[in-house]
Amino acid sequence: MAQSTLKPLLFTALIASLPLLNGCGEAEATAQTDKAAEVINIPVEVARVTTGSISSNYSTTAVLEAKEEAFVVARASGIIHEILVEEGDYVEKGQVLARLETERYRLNLQKAQANLTGIEKELSKIKDVYQKKLVSDDAYDKLQAQYKSAKASLDLAELDLQETTIHAPISGYIAERNAKVGNLTESFQRERMFHIVQQKQLYGVVYLPEKELSRVHKGQLASLSLSALLNKTVAANVERISPVIDAKTGTFKVTLRVPNDDNNLKAGMFAQVKINYNTLNDAILLPRQALLDMDNKLNVFVVKDGIASKVAVKTGYQEDGLIQITEGLSGQEQVVITGHHNLKDNAHVEIVNS
Repeated sequence: MAQSTLKPLLFTALIASLPLLNGCGEAEATAQTDKAAEVINIPVEVARVTTGSISSNYSTTAVLEAKEEAFVVARASGIIHEILVEEGDYVEKGQVLARLETERYRLNLQKAQANLTGIEKELSKIKDVYQKKLVSDDAYDKLQAQYKSAKASLDLAELDLQETTIHAPISGYIAERNAKVGNLTESFQRERMFHIVQQKQLYGVVYLPEKELSRVHKGQLASLSLSALLNKTVAANVERISPVIDAKTGTFKVTLRVPNDDNNLKAGMFAQVKINYNTLNDAILLPRQALLDMDNKLNVFVVKDGIASKVAVKTGYQEDGLIQITEGLSGQEQVVITGHHNLKDNAHVEIVNS
């Protein structure tokens, strides 16, 4: 009787506990589902692929040089009497720069003139006698020689007097003035009185590796960026190409012509140079930082609907932080430029830049 009564009681207790067991299972399953549904969005910055122009360039440096320059020295000796120009002045060819004291040269000129006048009078007298054969040929020839010598001395004295006035041999700017009033200057001394530069057209000399020789030609475009002018870019052209390779350096010389009609550029300025080999228009471009080198391939992450997908690409020209994409993108995508180094394919992302 006891066993038959116990079985109904156990069955009743089991039935009563079933709702409790079912409630615990459902709660655990719901928690697992919610956890699986929770996705972490990785913050990234993106940039849109664009189309535009990009060039293939060879980059180097150059120092601007004046096309024409002259170092002015005195041709006559003497004390500097007057200086008519200062550094920074623009002078025309033939303009007076300075004058020396002229008294000594004027006296020498007067002496030469007097000497020549005396010989001319003597020669005039002896001509009549010579025609009558009363003077030997030798005596007449000597007097003729004295006349020529005196004439040359007069010409030299006139030239010396002219050279006490210092003229500009070319048009340009006074880059340097070493002359001072009262100083003694010697004829053709090594120390220059003035340095004149013509800067309406400048040169930039660059040296390229010999492998670039076939890619450079006369008239080729180049651009110069000058830090002294807040990285202003100016256009230039290839003016000359040296026909020989320097065996010691393996380079050849290229001279660039740099117009300077507004005189903003100065000789001696340092420039970053780009020689343009080719320019492509309507190229697909993206920032260089978007590229990732993975598995010996170049890839980018393209974002669409919050998902970053890895796309293999092929590249072409590079210029100023941009790179040309030749295969893999159509030109309308958004690509990740920051935060992509730890991304996996089809990762959920959140764009944090506007």
